[in-house]
Amino acid sequence: MKKLILWDIDGTLIRTNRAGIIALVRAFAQLHGREADMDSIDVAGRTDRWIIARMLEHHGIEATAVRIHAVLEAYLQLLQGEMQARPGHVLPGILELLETLHRRNDVVQALLTGNVERGARIKLEHFQVSHYFSFGAFGDDSPLRNDLGPHALRRAQERHAVDFAPGRVWVIGDTPHDIECGKVIGARTIAVATGGYPLATLQAHAPSFAFADFSDTAAFLRALES
Repeated sequence: MKKLILWDIDGTLIRTNRAGIIALVRAFAQLHGREADMDSIDVAGRTDRWIIARMLEHHGIEATAVRIHAVLEAYLQLLQGEMQARPGHVLPGILELLETLHRRNDVVQALLTGNVERGARIKLEHFQVSHYFSFGAFGDDSPLRNDLGPHALRRAQERHAVDFAPGRVWVIGDTPHDIECGKVIGARTIAVATGGYPLATLQAHAPSFAFADFSDTAAFLRALES
């Protein structure tokens, strides 16, 4: 019986030292002639398109599909340069975990992220971990994070000819939105406090498991087998 593990990216697998946010702010300025105020926008655990819509609305600009797409395209053109200019890092234990799970024939790893796929690939390729994920659900699929799980399940079934039961699906992320997204599809959830939320805050949202970080590979694997 295979397990499906759906990974978030930012704050869970990697930290980009705000490269994505800076690229978004620059993209907005290019198109609208002013720097976006991001302080009032809750970006953690959201999708790219949701964030851009809030940026536009916050500055009194109608968030049409055309305007959202324009900011997104400008952002994608800037992202790689910002990744190179602002060195980030792969988070503790991630490389060992990804490789360990990659070698198992009972595990399928995929992405469940608010990043659009092109942005996700830019980030993961920068850190040389993109090859662990052949598919996933992305911010392209919906601006609402809770809509993404069914897309990931459908693609997993199409690729592996397996109908993954909820108890065999794990959603892993660093925000309450990731936990909620997993619960929407009946998945089990693992929260990690390597993003912007303290461990106690994540635990209050009742994930199946919560970790300070993933430096203890054995503990993570025990959680998967529970």
